[in-house]
Amino acid sequence: MTTRPSGVVLLTDRWAARGPLARVVAAAVAGGVRWVVLREKDLPRPERAALAADLRPILAEAGGTLVVAGPDSLGGRAVHLPAAGPYPPPRPGLVGRSCHDAAELARLTTEDYVTLSPVYPSSSKPGYGPPLGPRGLGDLIRVSPVPVLALGGVETPEQVRACVEAGAVGVAVLGAIMRAGDPAETAATLTASFAEARTGHTRVGLRPTATPEDRVSGANR
Repeated sequence: MTTRPSGVVLLTDRWAARGPLARVVAAAVAGGVRWVVLREKDLPRPERAALAADLRPILAEAGGTLVVAGPDSLGGRAVHLPAAGPYPPPRPGLVGRSCHDAAELARLTTEDYVTLSPVYPSSSKPGYGPPLGPRGLGDLIRVSPVPVLALGGVETPEQVRACVEAGAVGVAVLGAIMRAGDPAETAATLTASFAEARTGHTRVGLRPTATPEDRVSGANR
């Protein structure tokens, strides 16, 4: 069984971070984050690989996982691909993909999860959209063959709750944590909101938000 990202998933951006990236990631992990997607695609491969090597132990100590954006896993087993990017040979143990509409979801093959974006207007990618909003997110989640992370402009507990209620298994967050004065506190607040929203969402009898263990349809194809 493949374990897929869930909860609050941190996307890195060392230019936005208010401090060294490893320190911000460590603070986010202390606040409850267990999945981090390493971006930093502008770095030369050796520097990016060294950064991945620095971040993996931080996550591993808490039982977390580093996912690398792009086809090169940098020595790991998890990658997140762009909407049209080919699979790397050989296939890593975990593969995610960025999607934005139903047509891209229909092209999925053996991916383990997807991000759907932008859900809200994003300060990291201004003008990238139009935003799906919670309703549009929910419509796409209903046709997705794999678990979905909500991405784009997710910064508040209210937005986290709305994404959970739409059916997302997690929220991918960049600016809210990277730019935070206290990344640990922000991560803890968003993580608690996710946990509370998921518990309440299931309890009231709405369509349950799937966990990585619940939704295995794409893992063993």
